[in-house]
Amino acid sequence: MKVLISGSTGLVGSALVEALRIDGDEVVRLVRREPEQPREAIVGWDPAAGVIDSETLASTGRLDAVVHLAGESIAGGRWTAARKARIRDSRVDGTGLLARSLAELADPPRVLISVSAIGWYGDRGEEWLDESQPAGSSFLCGVCRDWETAAEPARTAGIRVVHPRIGVVLSSRGGALQKMLLPFKLGLGGRVGSGSQHWSWIAIDDVVAAIRHAITSDNVEGPVNTVAPTPATNAEFTTALGRVLGRPTVLPMPAFAARLLLGEMADELLLSSTRVRPGTLTDTGFTFAYPDLEQALRHVLASPAG
Repeated sequence: MKVLISGSTGLVGSALVEALRIDGDEVVRLVRREPEQPREAIVGWDPAAGVIDSETLASTGRLDAVVHLAGESIAGGRWTAARKARIRDSRVDGTGLLARSLAELADPPRVLISVSAIGWYGDRGEEWLDESQPAGSSFLCGVCRDWETAAEPARTAGIRVVHPRIGVVLSSRGGALQKMLLPFKLGLGGRVGSGSQHWSWIAIDDVVAAIRHAITSDNVEGPVNTVAPTPATNAEFTTALGRVLGRPTVLPMPAFAARLLLGEMADELLLSSTRVRPGTLTDTGFTFAYPDLEQALRHVLASPAG
């Protein structure tokens, strides 16, 4: 296949590029800055300015798929008003620009994988959530709703559009788990708040496999909960990580301390409960390589590719 990827140097993007190349697929990177020594096919764009190199995009030849992963990190700093605007605009404006550009191609790709997040659902307590559930009302819920809607021009043009709603990605190379490793290794880890909030997680290998499943499965369309079938409470996650690392987990972070440290981000990323079921993946025959939390943690922490 020939696959165009935005966000190709991020946590998920770099793993996806590696997996595609191992299988002999051709990757075209959608980049904001041209590499000093480009050794591969690239298409330039500036989503903030609403600009994409349409001529190069059209001249790359027919794309089998486009995977859109780019967006401002939601955990890169305290959520000021300016940062929240960047989080939203980087996703909504970039997705809209890409969707319109693909719709205008004489020979458009057959599928656009435009990622989203389980932030769509918000804090839902003990409720089991599948893809049919409406968006919640928090900041991230609104971002996810507008983010998915922005892909509509591609859908209208007849391109199959898939929105993987990705949960907490387990990888030692980045993301939430990497940030947790140092304090846990020092014996300073513990539950956050009550610890009863559900965290819906997924190993990086299964994220990549789920995206590839969405690319090749014509019956996969719309939102796809990209999480393992066994969500864990924060307390269960904490215990499992401590057991894998061989370290105690007896220093909890009270909810007020998390809010003091992180502000609004604490409520949406650490203290909210999102118990998500991977309905579409299961129904379309996807098989998880790492459905068990402790198994997944041991794998990603032992593997150089984790």
